[in-house]
Amino acid sequence: MIKSMTGFGKATVETAQRIVTIEIRVLNSKQLDLNVRLPAFYREREHELRSSIGSLIQRGKTDCFINYESVGQAGSYSINQDMAEAYYSQLRDLSVKLGVNEPSDYLQIIMRLPEVMHTASNEVPDEEWIKVINGVSEAALAVDAFRIQEGAVLERDFKTRVTKILDLLKEVEVYEGLREQNIREKLRRELSQLTELRIDENRLEQELIYYLEKIDITEEKVRLRKHCDYFFNVLKEQDNQGRKLGFVAQEMGREINTLGSKANQADMQQLVVMMKDELEKIKEQLLNIL
Repeated sequence: MIKSMTGFGKATVETAQRIVTIEIRVLNSKQLDLNVRLPAFYREREHELRSSIGSLIQRGKTDCFINYESVGQAGSYSINQDMAEAYYSQLRDLSVKLGVNEPSDYLQIIMRLPEVMHTASNEVPDEEWIKVINGVSEAALAVDAFRIQEGAVLERDFKTRVTKILDLLKEVEVYEGLREQNIREKLRRELSQLTELRIDENRLEQELIYYLEKIDITEEKVRLRKHCDYFFNVLKEQDNQGRKLGFVAQEMGREINTLGSKANQADMQQLVVMMKDELEKIKEQLLNIL
């Protein structure tokens, strides 16, 4: 089972003072690149939050957004007057700049802006933080479910393309015997045109054997099949196949390139080009595998 690196998850938890919404978005990246946006009163525990997200997400460009809506007793909160005055000043300046009348509901607008209302104490109760961490885990599980779903689609595509490469390799074998026969006939035909040249048949056969061995593709075919089989086996593994599959695809590419350089036959070379095309599509998709 493979997993896509991209994913999205969301969770909502309710505490005595707040309704907290956690969103996690993940895109492709070679390693974990974590960006966290959270309210000021949670910042003291940001390190713990990052550690929790990192262990759950593992890899990818990750954005975690934590927002809240205040609930509970009004006495538990106070107004950040400096922040409210700063918002008011900016909104008033914006009205002047745009040439519009100042709205009568400035106060209502400002009270809904971030950090205007805050708890009288900066301490976050342990019970609340446990719920937030559980919410992060819930959002991460939703990301994981998304990854599994996308991974299943990618896995089917990989199997189809690797199978196509193996099918093309069988077609290469059809032309392989004809290639040897054509090479022999071509050399003999060209030598026959040299009327004054005496041909040592034994030496000619030795040279033909040497030449044919140089362009023999038996080893490349065997190795390519083994790499394809290993690719299928890695797909069945449980975790973090992305890098390993990338290495296997590189080895598949080496054998396909060698096949192309040794082909010396137009039909075989066309089949090799088709194999390369399938492999390039596999490599593009592997960038999205965890």
